Amino acid sequence: MRAFQRLGSDPVLVDGPASIAKAKGIVLPGVGAFRDGMAVLRERRLVEPMRDAARGGKPVLGVCLGMQLLADRSEEYGDHEGLGLVSGKVVRLRAGVGERVPNIGWCDVTAGNCARLFRGVPSETSFYFVHSYHVQCASPGPVAASIRFGGASVTAALECGNVFGLQFHPEKSQDAGLAILENFLSVVEGASAP
Repeated sequence: MRAFQRLGSDPVLVDGPASIAKAKGIVLPGVGAFRDGMAVLRERRLVEPMRDAARGGKPVLGVCLGMQLLADRSEEYGDHEGLGLVSGKVVRLRAGVGERVPNIGWCDVTAGNCARLFRGVPSETSFYFVHSYHVQCASPGPVAASIRFGGASVTAALECGNVFGLQFHPEKSQDAGLAILENFLSVVEGASAP
């Protein structure tokens, strides 16, 4: 919330389904395990309102676990259903030589040319990650950016119409992270313009 406030926005903490309906855009943050994150959304009766908002064209941004919750399913501690806003599943990272899981620290992110959240952000900019799992998309279309980990390309950001996801923490990624959040605010303003 402080990062958005620093950018001149006035974020509101969601307290129920009505808050989602009133919001111009939604940020779904998250730290922890997939199963627990979905349980909290169900307890607060936010699953269907989140799905409805996204399907209705409202901009949605998932951050870290929030990005993973956008997927169909997760294999973290069993098999769990997600929000189903991006076709894919959440799988455990596989470390390569000299790497560890969880992946904690700065990683160079390669963004696609059309990635709206990365406008004005140079390719190979470093962002701060803390994760043991990642979204494996069913097709390459939603992958907006990636990192190299375990000798493979790992999804670092998603874009699927009005649904966005960031595996890294923009709020901990200095000016580059603020630029990403500012680009999301531009998407929200564009979506809410008459």
